[in-house]
Amino acid sequence: MAALIAENFRFLSLFFKSKDVMIFNGLVALGTVGSEELFSVVAFNCPCSPARNYIYGLAAIGVPALALFLIGVILNNHTWNVVAECHKRGTKNFSSAATFLLFGSIMGRAAVAPVTWSVISLLRGEAYICALSEFVKPSSLDKFPAEFGAEVLARFPCKDVPANLTRFRDEVTRRLRYESQLFGWLLIGIVAVLVFLTKCLKHCCSPLSYRQEAYWAQYRSNEDKLFRRTAEVHSRILAANNVKQFFGFVALDKEEKELVQEFPVDGVQPSPQWNAITGVYIYRENKGFPLYSRLHKWAKGVEGNGPTPEGHEMLFLAS
Repeated sequence: MAALIAENFRFLSLFFKSKDVMIFNGLVALGTVGSEELFSVVAFNCPCSPARNYIYGLAAIGVPALALFLIGVILNNHTWNVVAECHKRGTKNFSSAATFLLFGSIMGRAAVAPVTWSVISLLRGEAYICALSEFVKPSSLDKFPAEFGAEVLARFPCKDVPANLTRFRDEVTRRLRYESQLFGWLLIGIVAVLVFLTKCLKHCCSPLSYRQEAYWAQYRSNEDKLFRRTAEVHSRILAANNVKQFFGFVALDKEEKELVQEFPVDGVQPSPQWNAITGVYIYRENKGFPLYSRLHKWAKGVEGNGPTPEGHEMLFLAS
């Protein structure tokens, strides 16, 4: 148990450091597998009671999947870019194709963890067996005693049955586990086909060459790293200046003193500048030259957000 918890904490550390989409999705899937195993060990406990089994079994699969989906939506930067875009500019500048692409990107990324949870739950089979054992028709079981009904079938997942029904319990468990795992493998196949088709469609519809798309991904990653690092230093120096102005001095360590001396900060960026670099960005070109981000667009002094003769919306969203 301690090893499993340690693995989950290690996953969380990698999760928040990862920037690559494939690594990010892989870490989400691995973390979900570990969480599902932990949940099955310490939390899942079938009530083995008619009517309760079905609700509990479905809740064990569906509720964590829903929670993971919402967490995925919350952790996606595109979600808050959409909120900022709608708040500041509305959605009038986006075509229906761009809107579909944007929400598809958010939902697709958020679906990784809940789909993984559902697949692992179905392959394990405990929740499915718990939910549907009471619905097995006694007539489908050879020589099943007529005096027993759904109440006894509901106790099959807990193995709390008379000795003469052990054979039937094993048969029902085997049948339901087969169905559960079959649905799990089918879900894996469907997701794999959808991912393959989505990747093909993305590259077929992309206005960029493979090398330019790779360059764009590198630019976005470097811009984000440098922006975050610079913002952290800028805010620290600004805070130091304000604290010094209030107290007359500021207690800085050696590294912070060097930062204050090397990078003088006189003020802050006005709100219009922050608004200009915040929000959804879909790849655009200006007079044939690419604009790789809102910050890039602001630095070049390009005005407007919609497609114009000088600023062409290419309907291509960053992954």
